[in-house]
Amino acid sequence: MTTTPLDTKPFAETAGSLRRTRALGATELRLLVRNRTALVTAVGFGPLMVLATMGIFDDADGVLFSGALLVALVAFSVLFVVYYNLTTVSVARREELMLKRFVSSETSRTEMLVGMAVPATAIMLAQTVLTYVVLAVAFDPPALVNPLLVVVTILLAAGVFAMLAYASSGFTRSVESAQLTTMPVLFIAMGLSGLLFPLDVLPSTVANLAQLTPLAPVVELLRLAISGVAADGSVVTLAESFSQGLRPLAVLVAWSVVGVWAIRRWMRWDPRR
Repeated sequence: MTTTPLDTKPFAETAGSLRRTRALGATELRLLVRNRTALVTAVGFGPLMVLATMGIFDDADGVLFSGALLVALVAFSVLFVVYYNLTTVSVARREELMLKRFVSSETSRTEMLVGMAVPATAIMLAQTVLTYVVLAVAFDPPALVNPLLVVVTILLAAGVFAMLAYASSGFTRSVESAQLTTMPVLFIAMGLSGLLFPLDVLPSTVANLAQLTPLAPVVELLRLAISGVAADGSVVTLAESFSQGLRPLAVLVAWSVVGVWAIRRWMRWDPRR
């Protein structure tokens, strides 16, 4: 009787890919810590924006107020920690020839993109946990109706806006010009997200289109998962949060597909000189 030896090649390839991605993430984190301007933007801008907009949520109290602040923190972190920061990072690495050197080695493009996104995603997750603790101590703790949906939403949002950042880098000639090239996404996503004002105050056609912008489903899902509040203002249970979240979740998944296409269409790996 003969036995077929176990083929360990796929496992070795997976382990190697994870090792390279982890090493790239660690390198990016060290570079971020050394760049004080980028570090301050990544760590401080989200909380500062929440403090600046606290007055918008004055009509809420208790757990609803805490939940609204936590939703705002995650939304601003997605925009500034992930989208803006990763746009500047990818442009800087491209102009320094790092992208070209890495992808000409055994490192794949996917590993490079994931590795660059690791520090931003880690910072956003850390800010979310820390904000929850602060809110729980200073106010009432957010309800957290559906913790699983919170985690899924944050990870999907980080992935979508990371891909949009990489696509935006293709239109960005330098780190300095990122302040201009990121403005359309920042203003449209924030303005039509439903975070700063309810979307139902807009004409129905505009409101329906706004729900299809990339940050709107993130805000809607987070409100469902954190405070248990649906888009129409009704309070939902854990089971209802899953059913109510299907549509915005589908929109967010669709943006993931758009993000993959946008990277392939617009991201540049060679310097723009």
